[in-house]
Amino acid sequence: MKSFHSGIYEGRVFHQRMRPHTHRLSYRVFSMLVDLEELPELDRAFRLFSYNRFNILSFWDKDYGRGAQEPLIGYVRAALKTAFLDMPGGRIAMLCYPRLFGYAFNPLSIYYCYDAEEQLKAVLYEVSNTFGERHSYLIEVEEAGQKTIHQSCRKEFYVSPFIDVKGEYRFQLSHPAHEITVSIDQCDEDGVLLKASFIGRAHAVSDAAFAAMVFKYPLMTIKIMAGIHWEALKLWRKGLKIIDRPPAPLSPITHVQTETTEIK
Repeated sequence: MKSFHSGIYEGRVFHQRMRPHTHRLSYRVFSMLVDLEELPELDRAFRLFSYNRFNILSFWDKDYGRGAQEPLIGYVRAALKTAFLDMPGGRIAMLCYPRLFGYAFNPLSIYYCYDAEEQLKAVLYEVSNTFGERHSYLIEVEEAGQKTIHQSCRKEFYVSPFIDVKGEYRFQLSHPAHEITVSIDQCDEDGVLLKASFIGRAHAVSDAAFAAMVFKYPLMTIKIMAGIHWEALKLWRKGLKIIDRPPAPLSPITHVQTETTEIK
């Protein structure tokens, strides 16, 4: 069988709020790293995975980007070109939760954008809230070949009803390989407010691997959405006040200027 760039990452998500009340949660999940150009081939190769049609596991273009039924890879390439990061021939790999039995919610989807020489040139962070809104942060990678990518940007988009739209995100990413690591600190003027991370181990895509993930996590995507609301209820019971939701930014993508990007 053909070897794919796409893969499955099984691991653990961790969240911790630091103040005014400490609150933490940890749960096991699986994500897919989808090479967007491979989607039609993945659809043809596997019985348990489909592209833009129902299956046990599926990927739908309309779940991301503009929410339109159009090839997602075109949307991302247009965003890169608008930011003067046109990379013809480079692949785009996306870390996300697939639909499971027709449903998925992705609080964060990450697009790794490569040039034709397989150098990572930019990362697009797509954030979704439970009100059906979505906003992305596009950050250029200034130095290639570094083991760990450190990036930051100002928060522009309402996500949690208990956290104001201010401060900044600090991202720390590994390059996708046999293991993947994503770490995010949300900071304000008093320091780190919220920490979140995902660490996953790679599995090759196959019907056997898909079946194993479904068997181990049959209600994962529903539990993610239910868990968000359950944890919000617990925070409310701890006395946190609900913050009014401001309008989403007019532009769907914030292009973060490169001086805010640090590579170590």
